[in-house]
Amino acid sequence: MTRLALLLLSTAALAGCMVGPDYERPAAPAAAGYLAPADTRPPVEGAPQTPVASGPGVRWWEAFGSPELNALVDRAMAGNQSLKASNATLAAALDRVRATAGRQLPQVDANTRIEQEQVNLAAFGFSGAGSAFPGGNPEFHLYSVGGGISYDLDLFGGLKRQTERSAAQAEAQQRQTQAAHLAIAGQVVNQVLTIAAIRAQIATADALLAEDQRNVDLTEKRRRAGEGTLVEVLNAQSQFTADRGEIPQLHQQLIEARHMLAILVGMDPAALGPTDFDLDRLRLPASVPVSLPSELVHRRPDILQAEADLHGATAAIGVATARLYPDISLGATLSQGSPTTGNLFKDAFRGYDLFAGLTAPIFHGGTLKAERDAAVNEARAASATYQQTVLRAFGQVADLLAAIQSDARSVSNQRESVAVAQRSLHLSRRSFEVGNSGILQVLDSERLYQRATSGLVQARARQYLNVARLYVATAGGWTGGTVEKAAAAN
Repeated sequence: MTRLALLLLSTAALAGCMVGPDYERPAAPAAAGYLAPADTRPPVEGAPQTPVASGPGVRWWEAFGSPELNALVDRAMAGNQSLKASNATLAAALDRVRATAGRQLPQVDANTRIEQEQVNLAAFGFSGAGSAFPGGNPEFHLYSVGGGISYDLDLFGGLKRQTERSAAQAEAQQRQTQAAHLAIAGQVVNQVLTIAAIRAQIATADALLAEDQRNVDLTEKRRRAGEGTLVEVLNAQSQFTADRGEIPQLHQQLIEARHMLAILVGMDPAALGPTDFDLDRLRLPASVPVSLPSELVHRRPDILQAEADLHGATAAIGVATARLYPDISLGATLSQGSPTTGNLFKDAFRGYDLFAGLTAPIFHGGTLKAERDAAVNEARAASATYQQTVLRAFGQVADLLAAIQSDARSVSNQRESVAVAQRSLHLSRRSFEVGNSGILQVLDSERLYQRATSGLVQARARQYLNVARLYVATAGGWTGGTVEKAAAAN
């Protein structure tokens, strides 16, 4: 007992040693912005401002000013099946953290047995057993109860590194879950904006179809009055039927967009309800706060996931390194055994043992060293992946910042184009009515007007969509702190 106690005290001093590199968080980028000076243009009137600040809030979609949109995002957060799967996967990862951490504590087990035994006396060299035991080989019951405790001293921190790695893997899963929530919110907003854009295209097509019908009526009236020809009537009718043929496809796109929205919010398409979204009733945010580059790396979920993967890969080096060194475990067992239950807990029927075990790798054909080398290379790969993730995120934000300005210019140009095309159509129709020009000039002006109005709808929709994408690109996660709290509890 004294020697075992001394061994325990001497080895406990070494138990805090952890081999392998300690994880160091990558340094934040020093850049103050995303766009190069050559890519920066003067602000466009009407474009949302993009101040570099603390970034958008968690409920960034509320900036579009639609209670119906807000309700759909909330329903998606609660009902989307992919998010439910991601949440369950995160819960399993946190359970594994607790399971791994539990291996650092003493392991205590209890056992009890009831046995019916028969002793083969002849096997022990007793001859004439039958005369000594008329009933043959003796039979008896054996009752036993006991327990044991074992503890791995974890001299070189292998178990601690395993717990660290498990926690990092759980954090990576948490960041992936955050990214999934952010992506679903972005997809819901995207579908709402898509529905609004398609409805605007349908309204534009219906208005143009009414103009086509007006041309048909006008040419028919002139033909009956002897001022026009059948060719003019057929040209007008041809334009009417051509424009009418595109409208069913727009309605099909609207139906498919509604079905996708229903899937995102986790319900049957028949139960979705009305989705009468209108671009004119949605508010284009006047300002979209953008995170500083040094802040983006600490809030964007995909970057944080890559960082957690790097942390886990670094801890794996310590796990592989600890296997190269000896390991000591301590333990004790206590048992009570008696052929009768009445004597089961008496001191005379008690037995115990105390033990210490040492295992040390001697020869494994180079496997353990190769596993450590593999862990080092995997950490290098994780570091490169992290850097690439950061660069990709910065590039995405830079693209969207430039797109915000370009979209505003496109919308402004398309508005001017619509105004000019509308005036041209009006003058062409008046000229046709007084007989100064033919119907083909009216149809040409109408095609230009159709192209301009359709372009304006597309430019406005693109402007809204890119604003939403900029929010997603710089917004933070959804469930921050879960892994930190679990780690603190362990």
